[in-house]
Amino acid sequence: MASNFLFEPPSDEEIEYERDDSKDDSGEEDGEAENDAVNEEEDEISISPAKKNKKSKHSPWDFSSYSQSVADEHARRCTTSIDFKISQALLQQRSAPAPSPPIPTSDNDHDHDHDSDSQPDRQEDYREEDDDDMANSNAVSDKKPFFGSAEEVSYHANSFLELHLSRPLLRACEALGYTKPTPIQAACIPLALAGRDICGSAITGSGKTAAFALPTLERLHFRPKNRPATRVLILTPTRELAVQVHSMIEKLAQFMTDIRCCLVVGGLSLKTQEAALRSKPDIVVATPGRMIDHLRNSLSIDLDELAVLILDEADRLLELGFSAEIRELVRLCPKRRQTMLFSATMTEEVDGLIKLSLNKPLRLSADPSTKRPATLTEEVVRIRRMREGNQEAVLLALCSRTFTSKVIIFSGTKQAAHRLKILFGLAGLKAAELHGNLTQAQRLDALELFRKQQVDFLIATDVAARGLDIIGVQTVVNFACPRDLTSYVHRVGRTARAGREGYAVTFVTDNDRSLLKAIVKRAGSRLKSRIVAEQSTTKWSQMIEQMEDQVAEILQEEREEMALRKAEMEAAKAENMIAHKDEIYSRPKRTWFATEKEKKLVAKAAKELLQNREHPGNELVSAEQAEDLKMKEKRKRDREKNLPRKKRRKLEAAREKLEDDSEVLQGIDKSKKENAGISLVDLAYRRAKAVKAVKRATDAGKITRRVEKKSKHPSQKTQSRMEEMRELFQSDMSEKKQKRNPQGGGKKKSSFKSKSRYKRR
Repeated sequence: MASNFLFEPPSDEEIEYERDDSKDDSGEEDGEAENDAVNEEEDEISISPAKKNKKSKHSPWDFSSYSQSVADEHARRCTTSIDFKISQALLQQRSAPAPSPPIPTSDNDHDHDHDSDSQPDRQEDYREEDDDDMANSNAVSDKKPFFGSAEEVSYHANSFLELHLSRPLLRACEALGYTKPTPIQAACIPLALAGRDICGSAITGSGKTAAFALPTLERLHFRPKNRPATRVLILTPTRELAVQVHSMIEKLAQFMTDIRCCLVVGGLSLKTQEAALRSKPDIVVATPGRMIDHLRNSLSIDLDELAVLILDEADRLLELGFSAEIRELVRLCPKRRQTMLFSATMTEEVDGLIKLSLNKPLRLSADPSTKRPATLTEEVVRIRRMREGNQEAVLLALCSRTFTSKVIIFSGTKQAAHRLKILFGLAGLKAAELHGNLTQAQRLDALELFRKQQVDFLIATDVAARGLDIIGVQTVVNFACPRDLTSYVHRVGRTARAGREGYAVTFVTDNDRSLLKAIVKRAGSRLKSRIVAEQSTTKWSQMIEQMEDQVAEILQEEREEMALRKAEMEAAKAENMIAHKDEIYSRPKRTWFATEKEKKLVAKAAKELLQNREHPGNELVSAEQAEDLKMKEKRKRDREKNLPRKKRRKLEAAREKLEDDSEVLQGIDKSKKENAGISLVDLAYRRAKAVKAVKRATDAGKITRRVEKKSKHPSQKTQSRMEEMRELFQSDMSEKKQKRNPQGGGKKKSSFKSKSRYKRR
């Protein structure tokens, strides 16, 4: 039977799709998180038995089955898509009497284009610059891994028959084109079947999803079928990755019709997911936030009989943004369980892994965490300090001439990604955007359009950097430089998968030298430097300047639509509250693990932690501690609400004064740390400045004096202290001026022989 298996990597096959104009707009969708009750999904979204699919070897996953059309949603909400706005802007520009088209069409412009095209982009070997900043950078921290490599573990297998899988799984592997297991699959599957806790890491595109899905399905094949229960929980950091894992498990279980899999992510219908979880599916693929929401607020949903807990992209799940939620889920799971963690980069989150209380885990490292695929070509484009404003022009020059199709562009922010989408549309380039400001349906629609090659460019944030396996990605462009080497590894891992060729181009400014040094160390002599033609960049800079008015009009139209839609939502909410008041108030109040304000604070702390990598993991708190702190703050706010208005005002004034004093003290402490040998003159000057700041705040009404109630007689101690500080400051400054003048002759005695004069009497 082994002769029937032929190795055909299915995940990155370049499939030429025939474009059907009648179906271009059918994949659009929309469904915001706040309208989950309106967006009812089909049965296969929430819970679906495995179905036979003979064509699955050409497309392991399909995002279109998880979404609905957005055209009806736009019509219902009286809104339009961004592509429609761009097309209208282009039509208005063409109908103008004196247009300045974004793409020049005159003869002179054609000659100019010909001249600029005659100078192609140059590619040369990258030469590392001798710079003190680069020499002193610590971009790569060689940390000792927590897990040692397991002994007597084989990373080689000739076929899946040697891994002792059942016949339905072997048939599914044959249908998907899997014949020879990858190293991580050959090492992980036997140990996972034995119930061992595993921490697996391998390079991107090495088949980690199948490495934990196959042994999990094999164990479920022999489960007790008379008692339904949720036995497997798979957690992913992003919704798109959860959809991909869910689709992959369905394809692997297509010949095991009694196994049911449920998808639980944000942005989709709460009621559908709640009904699916109540029916006790065998496997649940979820994001942490939505899973905790169901466990807290939905009835008859628990994890009491969970047997396997899997964390995909575990290092991202253990970062500060997800750590409290992951610890809460781990606390709710039974202690007697199997836990498996997988990621391409694992050693940087050792502290988080220790706290997960794995039971004698095995570390399986098929490849080094920062090993580059042999078929990946890495390039850098240096953006000099004086030309950072031309970065968009450089990107458009590259995408219009060199990298013209199957390109993923990573932007740093959601606003920058949206702006690039508008610029690409005005320039006549087909692009889709993927970031957090879109609804879940629009995000899945963008992935489906890019997968079917109906658009050539996918402009995304780091939402698309983890785990997504999209067919035929040829180039990854880091328009915004990633924050560290780990993010860089995951971004460039979207191309050069399963042995195919790929390019990774990174825009590097003068502020990204530390990361550039890390990339040079990782890529070695294979790193190339690409120089974009100056004439092409200048041409696109002029065109972007002409597009600015159209970009502003489109953004203004979007803001107006958003404000109108928000007003309509508030009106509809008020109508519902009036019409169904009794029913709404009779429902049990929903509780949240973290409110929106707390999530913003956690995100802010995560950014600060990323900026200061000196002590990672020290500021992590457990879920119980976070819950206690939240309850204390709530009780404190409730007590303050019950106080009289006069006392509340005094409390607020005292709090503001305390904040001002703490800021002043922090500034003094910081200056003391920077300058240990500070002079007494500077100290007196700073104290006098602090006194003046407090006085200005008092005069402005920010701080109220409480001296009148404490004592009938006015306090003369503060006034005498202020006069003493002024006299000391003036005498010290006069002495300092006399020292600067060399006419004085002899040495002058300093009146500051000790610090006792500054102590309060």
